[in-house]
Amino acid sequence: MDSDTVSSSVDHSRTAMPETLAFNSPMKKQINGCSSICVRQDDPGRFLRVLYESLITGGLAGVVVEAALYPIDTIKTRVQAARDGGKIIWKGLYSGLGGNLVGVLPASALFFGVYEPTKQKLLKVLPENFSAVAHLAAGALGGAVSSIVRVPTEVVKQRMQTGQFASARDAVRLIIAKEGFGGMYAGYGSFLLRDLPFDALQFCVYEQLRIGYKLAARRDLNDPENAMLGAFAGAVTGVLTTPLDVIKTRLMVQGAGTQYKGVADCVKTIIREEGPSALWKGMGPRVLWIGIGGSIFFGVLEKTKQILSERSQKSHNS
Repeated sequence: MDSDTVSSSVDHSRTAMPETLAFNSPMKKQINGCSSICVRQDDPGRFLRVLYESLITGGLAGVVVEAALYPIDTIKTRVQAARDGGKIIWKGLYSGLGGNLVGVLPASALFFGVYEPTKQKLLKVLPENFSAVAHLAAGALGGAVSSIVRVPTEVVKQRMQTGQFASARDAVRLIIAKEGFGGMYAGYGSFLLRDLPFDALQFCVYEQLRIGYKLAARRDLNDPENAMLGAFAGAVTGVLTTPLDVIKTRLMVQGAGTQYKGVADCVKTIIREEGPSALWKGMGPRVLWIGIGGSIFFGVLEKTKQILSERSQKSHNS
């Protein structure tokens, strides 16, 4: 397969792209190909299609991963929340799944609704050797915007995973009653501290691996290869951000209590009372969850992009 056809979806805008915007060098062809959907930013119709397809692919991929791997996430949360010597409960590993899916769908859709168009724009305006910057920036921005939905979803999920509430509806009602609406955003700062670098690194590693793989293979990636790269990107990023995840979990599940007064106090208290190793609690299930989740997530993501792009191409030609 020649380099002009290398794309994670069907590159149906190549022939229509003005010469001044065409990516002529091999590297730029690969960078453009790693973008899921080629788009001319001066065409509102194409931009809206990218946005629409990104919302669908992101939402679907996020829901599939959460539903498939939720018990591992519950174990990770309980391990991280347990203080030194605390007992881990192995029952109710699906506690909070329903309410979590209700939040994950719009949160994941919102993330990709921001990530994909931002990435496309930055790849066009930045020099070709700055593609990693485009992926980092787009990932961080997507994480920041989607946090509006992701944080309340995470608060409710983790409180239910640790047995504080029996249903998502009760969790929302009682959290607001006891802590005010701000209780729904408990640990917001620590969430951003974990998720902004996590989102930026995971998507940057994944996209850069795809670029390098395509350059070496001189062809598009198949489904198992997308899944493999997604698993690697997720596992590596999961290891690096585990301490930030522990801090986030402790702050989110403490409720109206004042055990930790903030991120700095949380770190100091954990180290003083439990030792530095406590900051790496739950790393095993976290890496397993994100590694497997990365393979499923990016596999579903790329396949859905391909299907939507092919349907769009057929509709455009008909």
